[in-house]
Amino acid sequence: MVAPTANDAAADLVSRLAAQDKTPWYKKPNLRILYLVLMPTCIGVEMTSGFDSSMMNGLQAVDSWDTFFNSPRSTLLGLMSAIYSLGAIVVLPLVPWISDHLGRRMAIVFGSVLMIIGAALQTASQNFAMFVCSRLVLGFGIPFAIVGASSLIGELSHPKERAILGSLFNSCWFIGSIVAAGITLGTFKMDSNWGWRIPSLVQIVPSFLQIGFIFFLPESPRWLIAHGRGEEAYGILATEYAQIERTLDLEKEVAKTSWLELVATSGMRKRLVVGSLLGLFTQWSGNGLTSYYLARILDNVGVTDNHTKNLINLALTCWGFVNATFFALTASRLNRRTVYLIGTLTILLIFTGWTVASSNYAMTSSDASSRAVIAFIFLYSPAYNVCFNALTYPYLVEVFPYHVRAKGIAVFQWFGRMAAFFNQFVNPIGLANAVLLIYFLFPETAHKTLEELSFLYETDIQREQAKRVEEDLGDQVEKRDDDEAGTKSA
Repeated sequence: MVAPTANDAAADLVSRLAAQDKTPWYKKPNLRILYLVLMPTCIGVEMTSGFDSSMMNGLQAVDSWDTFFNSPRSTLLGLMSAIYSLGAIVVLPLVPWISDHLGRRMAIVFGSVLMIIGAALQTASQNFAMFVCSRLVLGFGIPFAIVGASSLIGELSHPKERAILGSLFNSCWFIGSIVAAGITLGTFKMDSNWGWRIPSLVQIVPSFLQIGFIFFLPESPRWLIAHGRGEEAYGILATEYAQIERTLDLEKEVAKTSWLELVATSGMRKRLVVGSLLGLFTQWSGNGLTSYYLARILDNVGVTDNHTKNLINLALTCWGFVNATFFALTASRLNRRTVYLIGTLTILLIFTGWTVASSNYAMTSSDASSRAVIAFIFLYSPAYNVCFNALTYPYLVEVFPYHVRAKGIAVFQWFGRMAAFFNQFVNPIGLANAVLLIYFLFPETAHKTLEELSFLYETDIQREQAKRVEEDLGDQVEKRDDDEAGTKSA
């Protein structure tokens, strides 16, 4: 058995320091304030996406909306939903530039302003074309906020809570979804157009919260160090400062500043494949069906009453929030690949049962088959949330090092939005292929700091990283001992 070297000890120093810190975050005033402000500014960004998805589901069961837009079905209904993803696809190449050059906070502000404009236009829509264009503007805004917020959560959080906070980011999708489902349940009987304009207007609220609180939140210390503002960064993350600084120095030495960096080395190409596949899997695992077409699915199994549809939509959303929050607090403690494999296999089994029950209803119109489909819809929620909801953003932050993190998350978003756009017109692809790809291509990232993961595939640079961190920490310890000796002699 090979004994651990000094370099190995230096490489995981921050992990060991974090593990030895037994004081919970809620007993630390700085972390209490930080996490409190993270809620409306970053963790709450996904509320906008959840609101949009649930609202579009609910509006299909609002008679005034259906009448105003002449009962959109098939391609027109697909366009109304898909245009949101198309907007994101168009602007994603610009997102990393804003996030890397202007800062994570300004990316959130920029995206929030665009979403406020889009929601205002959607509320004031006078025809089908205006409604579609407003949703395009909403789509322009969401990736700026998501990339900035997910990066900032990972880069500001204490190592012990980083994965949990990243998981809660996705679970907040359900808060927006619950609010939208509740509002459409309350307005669906209104005869006037305010039955659908009120939900559209409320979509502005999450973006206002982000703009209102964002400047109470510090900028990413990794961004500050990368832009020569080390003293500000030291005040935010003193314990990790040496490791962050040395890691970013190494990243600068090997980094190029263009998108070509993502394909420049074998390690980067592997990261690119993982990010791209994760974007596809999160959308091609069936969530688009329940997110945008629940009302039509229920029609197909004999549930045609609009009140019942809205009740099921609200119940499903509340159930999703409960299990997503539970998994956000627990799943991140487990090995990432294991959770992804178990979740994906479970989804595959659920879809098999769902397909059989739907086929049986189409042939027999039996109540038992209808209830079975609804049961499978509810079972699908925890199977999806345990992996593709709870782990996605923590995993992306861990896989991509700082200098390409915004680009990596943008790639994930691009493939996810492309898959979502395509999903509005077709059913999900087979999940068996996803299981195999996860098994063979996804690396394990659990229980390590972001700096330890920066060179996940580059073992030679890992050794240099460990050496520099060890030397820097040694210098700090020597300086501290000299200071203490001087104090005693005085």
